[in-house]
Amino acid sequence: MINGFTPNYDLEARIQHTKLDSLGEIPSARMNRVEEPSTGDFKSVMSGLVEGMNESMNAPDNLMKDVMTGSQNVDIHDVMVAMSKAELTVNIATTAVGKVIQAYDKIMQIQI
Repeated sequence: MINGFTPNYDLEARIQHTKLDSLGEIPSARMNRVEEPSTGDFKSVMSGLVEGMNESMNAPDNLMKDVMTGSQNVDIHDVMVAMSKAELTVNIATTAVGKVIQAYDKIMQIQI
């Protein structure tokens, strides 16, 4: 601000737009306001994560059944990939639960 003059810039108009902005699949992340959260409450988010974990745990079994019955659409490599994904999901869930328990313990140690 110089001598009472405040410049009025239209920053959104000055941004150079790219090809990514014109694609319909990818939402633009440029200077948009967030009026409401994109996710639901904590309970719905956590239940969705648990359901996703349950699906990833059941996927190798279902694929193995398809391989055993002789389905041509499923290969043994698909089963191995599903097993790896399930193992990774369990490791992430175990780590997350451990971190939550550690945070709870630290909160409980705070003296008021």
